[in-house]
Amino acid sequence: MKAVAYQSPGPIDRADALVDITLDTPNAEGRDLLVKVVAVSVNPVDTKLRMGRPPEGSEWAILGFDASGIVEAVGPDVQDFKPGDAVFYAGAFNRPGTNSEYHLVDERIVGRKPSSLDHAAAAALPLTAITAWEMLFDRLQVQRPTAQGGNIILVIGGAGGVGSITIQLLRARTDLTVIATASRPETQAWVRECGAHHVIDHRQPLAPQVAALGLGAPGFVFSTTQTAQHLADIVELIAPQGRFGLIDDPEALNIKPFKLKTVSLHWEFMFARSLFGTPDMAEQGNLLNEVARLVDAGQIRSTATDVAGKIDAVTLRKVHTLIESGSARGKIVLEGF
Repeated sequence: MKAVAYQSPGPIDRADALVDITLDTPNAEGRDLLVKVVAVSVNPVDTKLRMGRPPEGSEWAILGFDASGIVEAVGPDVQDFKPGDAVFYAGAFNRPGTNSEYHLVDERIVGRKPSSLDHAAAAALPLTAITAWEMLFDRLQVQRPTAQGGNIILVIGGAGGVGSITIQLLRARTDLTVIATASRPETQAWVRECGAHHVIDHRQPLAPQVAALGLGAPGFVFSTTQTAQHLADIVELIAPQGRFGLIDDPEALNIKPFKLKTVSLHWEFMFARSLFGTPDMAEQGNLLNEVARLVDAGQIRSTATDVAGKIDAVTLRKVHTLIESGSARGKIVLEGF
């Protein structure tokens, strides 16, 4: 099978940063599905792993988490899928990635592809939708109001992949007032299209802009990027007894200032369930099926903004470069080998 991989981690401008290779097609065992990959999308985690994570237990490291495709074969213990099923999913942190013609994935973290979307549009959704869903409904518990500011949420980084689907899920499943951040005219327009009620500029101090809206202090803050840069503002603007969640990786995070307001801190890593084989691992498959239902009902839409080309090393290097620039809007998808 064809795949895109690397042997030595490092910057994307090297000729061998990502290369086209050929490997044997793996066999489905246990609860694994062997999926013929039709489309993938690229996430910031892909670029971070390429920069610093060497191959583990293999000569090559294959990146990629998001995928949409067709089940080719199933392991003997598979319960819910059969060959020919159209699926979408986000893979696992401790297994080879989806940048390959065929890919093994545990059925418990797989959903049925939305019937109203093609594979390219579907591939944009899984990782970001799982991340947003788990943060909003499992960690922050946004459907359980805080004592003060419980009807307002601030989403920092609203135009990115996670922010784009976060806003849509909030509008589809809650009555919260959504404030989102974006800095450029095109990204501000995008977050409004996704459903944000108010848009503020994350290049400027956040607390004064939130105060100027006249809505009161948000009970919830979800930071998807540059948390360290915005931490002091978050401490200032969040309501007492509020809930604060983040997904990025600050070099240091001083949470002591939150004590005065009794703010709870929630860190989301959507691979935790599959990485540790938690008893509720199948909840990811369940929530993906609910995401598919919301898509097919017209309540949310794909966040794909560009189909960059085929799944090959040249195209992936271009997309990694764009993502590392910090200027990407929504999700970038690749389709076909």
